[in-house]
Amino acid sequence: MNLFSLEGQVAMVTGCNKGLGQALAVALAEAGADIVGVSRSSAEKTRDRVEALGRNFHGVEAELGRDKEDAIVERALAQAGKLDILVNNAGTIRRAPALEFSENDWDAVIDVNLKAAFFLSQQVARHLVERGAGGKIVNIASVLSFQGGVCVPSYTASKSGILGLTRLLANEWAAYGINVNAIAPGYMATDNTQALREDEQRSAEILGRIPAGRWGSPEDLAGAVVFLCSNAANYVHGHALAVDGGWLAR
Repeated sequence: MNLFSLEGQVAMVTGCNKGLGQALAVALAEAGADIVGVSRSSAEKTRDRVEALGRNFHGVEAELGRDKEDAIVERALAQAGKLDILVNNAGTIRRAPALEFSENDWDAVIDVNLKAAFFLSQQVARHLVERGAGGKIVNIASVLSFQGGVCVPSYTASKSGILGLTRLLANEWAAYGINVNAIAPGYMATDNTQALREDEQRSAEILGRIPAGRWGSPEDLAGAVVFLCSNAANYVHGHALAVDGGWLAR
């Protein structure tokens, strides 16, 4: 089990004040990592859960898509001293038919989900290359990285972009000992899917296609993120691991 240990490592997780990000941060802390949490608002609940595990939590309040990524990484390094792992989890979504979709809603989603993920990865990779230490970057993709979806044009574009970006960065950075991979969650019970879960017809349609027969929970991602951030995944590059209850297999 030492292959899965993250003792002595520092993981930066974006959007970790609740939902998927909180579960990812706690899972990495359970595996032994200290956490740098980047969120728009205070992540005190996440801090409490991480510190209860005996790990350090360093909070960086920032708004992805607006704040400069180099400044975010500088603030993280000032607190934690180093970074070994980056989990690009923060994301947003806007819903409207493609015929009605606004430019503002397009930009808001692309800036957070895709642009910020790339430039944070770039800044963390520069730090890793300078240290000569190698490291792990995990992007949170989606089943819509493989499918079109409906009424979420910018979200689908951003998550399709994340899959391509994961592969490109894996190609370029594997030589530096940096593993870049992705997790593609299915339909998870989070704020982003609240509207779907409250729509009885749409929720029934979604559940009817999921072989596992339920919405995913944030904790369902724990094993995947620990694996991809650990030495057990040292020869895994450019892969997208679906955690979707069997949705894509249906």
